[in-house]
This record gives sequence, structure tokens and C-alpha cells, in this order.
Amino acid sequence: MPVYVYKNLTTGATFEVEQRITEAALTADPATGDPVKRVIQPVGIAFKGSGFYVTDSRGKNGATKPAAKADQAKTESPKADTPPPPSAAASAPAAASGTD
Repeated sequence: MPVYVYKNLTTGATFEVEQRITEAALTADPATGDPVKRVIQPVGIAFKGSGFYVTDSRGKNGATKPAAKADQAKTESPKADTPPPPSAAASAPAAASGTD
């Protein structure tokens, strides 16, 4: 069963109450009868493994890791970045037409 934290609005003291989720929130302190308010507590989450920290996924100045760039370079074809070689006909000088 969940444990909820309540704060006494008169004294400022906090206390915990084990309640079902379906039960209504308390409006009065069971010991004193003072008005109370439920305090929202942060959830405890532990991220384990790599990839959860800025240093795991980024290098300096926000750049990606060099290893990631190397992996990307391996998958790309080296011919895709280079232009095709010029053909022999295109590199020969134009022939004179013979008419003057």
C-alpha cells in the first residue's frame, strides 16, 4: 500500500499515512484535528547503464563521439562522395568543323 506524506498547516509538522490509492486524501490531522495538506514526493528512479548522461552521448561542444562518426563512415560508400571520372570524349579538344 502506498505511503502518503501530509503536512499540518497549523504547526508545519509532517507525518506519513499508509492509505489505499482509492481512499480520499485526509483533510484533518488524525491526532490533533488540524487541517492538513498532502505533500507531493519525488519518485525515486535510478537510471543504470550507459546513455543516460550527457557525457555518454556527446563530446565537447555538443559534438557526437568520434567512435559514432567512425561507425557512420564505415557504412557509407567511399564512391558516393567522389565525382565520377570524366569520359575520354569529354576531355578531348573539340574538333575543328573544317569550314572557315
